[in-house]
Amino acid sequence: MSVTNRYKQSEAALELYIALSRASQWVSAHGDRDIRKHGLNRTEFGVLELLYHKGPQPLQQIGSKVLMSSGNITYVVDKLEKKGLAKRRVSTEDRRLIYAEVTSAGSAFIEEVFPQHASVIEAAVEGLTQQEQQEATALLKKLGIYAERTFKEGGSPC
Repeated sequence: MSVTNRYKQSEAALELYIALSRASQWVSAHGDRDIRKHGLNRTEFGVLELLYHKGPQPLQQIGSKVLMSSGNITYVVDKLEKKGLAKRRVSTEDRRLIYAEVTSAGSAFIEEVFPQHASVIEAAVEGLTQQEQQEATALLKKLGIYAERTFKEGGSPC
C-alpha cells in the first residue's frame, strides 16, 4: 500500500473514531439526563433494566452484560438494594452463587420509566432515518465484533 493510501486509510479510521465517540457521547448525554431525573445513574439503570427484562442474574455475570467490572456490580447492586429496587438471593443449588433480582418496586419503576426513556433515546437518534439507523446498527455491530475479536487475539489488528 502506498504511503498516500496508508495515510488516507489512517485518516478515515481516525475520523470514524472521533465521529463514533462524539455521537456516543451526545446520545448517551440524552439518556443520562433522563435517567438522572429518576434518581439513578446509567449503570444503576442498566443493571435494573437487565434484571427486569432478563430475570434474576448471578452477580458474577452481570458485569459482562452491562459492560462493567464485577467489583462495581457489587456496589451498584448495594445501591439498588438501598433504594428498594433490587435484592440479592442465594442460589438454592449452590450457596456460593448469589443472584440479583428486581423487586416489585423495581418492576413498577421500570414499567413506569422505561417507555419514556425509550422515547428519549428514539428522539436522540432521529438525526438518522429509520433505515439509516438500521444500517448504522449493522455496521457498528460488525465493527464491534471485529474490534473485540482482534483485541482478544492480542491487541492491535495491525
